[in-house]
Amino acid sequence: MVPAMTLLAGKVAIVTGAGRGIGEQTARLFAAQGAAVVVNDAGTGPDGKLPTEPVAERVAEEIVAAGGNAVASSHSVSNHSDVQALFDLTRNQFGGVDVLVNSAGFLRDQSLLRMAEQDFSDVVDVHLKGTFLCCQAAANAMKTRGGGSIINTTGVAGLMGNFGQVNASAAQAAVYGLTRTASIELQRFGIRVNAVSPLAKTRLTAELPMFEHVESMSARHVAPVHLFLASALSGQTTGSIVSVAGGRLSVYRMVESAGEFKEADEGIWDAHEIAEHFSAIRKI
Repeated sequence: MVPAMTLLAGKVAIVTGAGRGIGEQTARLFAAQGAAVVVNDAGTGPDGKLPTEPVAERVAEEIVAAGGNAVASSHSVSNHSDVQALFDLTRNQFGGVDVLVNSAGFLRDQSLLRMAEQDFSDVVDVHLKGTFLCCQAAANAMKTRGGGSIINTTGVAGLMGNFGQVNASAAQAAVYGLTRTASIELQRFGIRVNAVSPLAKTRLTAELPMFEHVESMSARHVAPVHLFLASALSGQTTGSIVSVAGGRLSVYRMVESAGEFKEADEGIWDAHEIAEHFSAIRKI
């Protein structure tokens, strides 16, 4: 068994969105477990807009004051040059990167019929494009170190759908696909790619009715899952989507029904036949 306090000893981790919420808890836990941590957060509001706050600096300073090793970054994950600067900073400070946690994100909820194009694009840019850019940069860096662990963030909106979150749903569903494909492509380099789907009360979700009287589903519940996936404890686990909802952990899988097979007519179904057999076709 790996000693409890050395799970990430000698490792370098980048945690995006680490100035508050889930990212902050993860950065603090990683540092306590021996990692040198790059605390990345642009410091924007819960809707991704100004004003910016030096939240990354605060968290990094507090980690150092507690005896850990950390440096702050306010780079935007949705911008290629900023992502390159983030990884340059990491290399210059710590020599490379072993773990990436993509936790940056914000919400701009609105129904499909009312959503502005900019609100769709901005959320996709951070949740999806930011994940892609950071994954690509991390994979290139990790190849030279013989492997590493990438942990993305998806969500119930993307995996199951949720009213008023068509932008987040689209981005998070795409992160699922990105994670699965990246896990296949990067396995030969010893790079594991997994994702976490957190359901927690944070500044982004605190105003939702479902969290009004809930204190048992916090960011602190999510950070240990990141630690598990980042550490040797998870072995060769890759391509997994772990759901965290308070004390409940589960794994999401895309499931295909058994289906129905037609042999006649060269296997070509007509619409009336599909209607007649659809209950059986979709049965799990």
